[in-house]
Amino acid sequence: MKKYIVFAIVFFSLMMESQTFDIVPLGIYGGEEEDNLSSYLISKHNTNRFLALDAGTINAGIKKSIEKGTFSVSRDVVLKDYIKAYFISHGHLDHISGLIINSPADSKKNVYAIPFVQDIIKKHYFINDTWANFTDEGVAPIGKYTLKNLDTQSYTEIPETGLKIKAFELSHTKDYKSSAVLVNHNNQYVLYFGDTGADRIEESKDLEILWKSIAELIKKNSLKAILIEVSFPNNQPEKFLFGHLTPNLLNEEFSKLAKLASKEKMKNFKVIVTHRKPTGNNPEIIKKELLQNNSLELNYIFPVQGEKLSF
Repeated sequence: MKKYIVFAIVFFSLMMESQTFDIVPLGIYGGEEEDNLSSYLISKHNTNRFLALDAGTINAGIKKSIEKGTFSVSRDVVLKDYIKAYFISHGHLDHISGLIINSPADSKKNVYAIPFVQDIIKKHYFINDTWANFTDEGVAPIGKYTLKNLDTQSYTEIPETGLKIKAFELSHTKDYKSSAVLVNHNNQYVLYFGDTGADRIEESKDLEILWKSIAELIKKNSLKAILIEVSFPNNQPEKFLFGHLTPNLLNEEFSKLAKLASKEKMKNFKVIVTHRKPTGNNPEIIKKELLQNNSLELNYIFPVQGEKLSF
């Protein structure tokens, strides 16, 4: 009996040690539901020092997280103290509106994005005509947010979090850039995608470049999960995708990744499905199509607003 107890304790301890990241979905959809738009907090496991991966919904997501018991403090504490910085993948409102609306109540922090996205933030949002300029650049800057350009060649340390991030450019229609970010802590990784189209549709090599960059991490079991969008069901005509993925297109892209990383290493790999468009029954249809056509045997995870995930 004692041996069993000792084994159980050791096994539990090893399981706990294997957790590197916590992810709290503040918003999971790609439009329409304005209180549930793309935003995911990520931190080292069992800490409350988060980087926000996009910021479509902030306050409503924090409120939902408190209701579900993920956080046991006030909304102000989560907003001002727990969230240490923001990464904005691209300039569309369903990925940045929460940051803008909540800026008067927020604390000082950095906002990270590739230069293309930073220009949108500076030229179209924090310009006084649309919203007071809470950044440190442009017309009459208040200076609460410090805009930080992300490098696609090296990692950037996020102060107070223990995290490092490296950006990758994505094609969200041929003339509009989005981005992904690889989050690193102690040589363990999570990959988060903003909106992206498939290389074939976008006539791009952005995803090919990214797959080549992360294949070795999958081989080494260092990549804990990928958060990637699937916006439309398979019946969406390709000419009306507007830089998004369907289940079939995700399979098309992951098949390329599997050739680089090996199909065996992809088996049971965790894929968190983001940005499902909530029109009609789309979320349920997308889920069904992904699960029914899963030749790589991926572990698809469909996040719930406010419910923490750990990897």
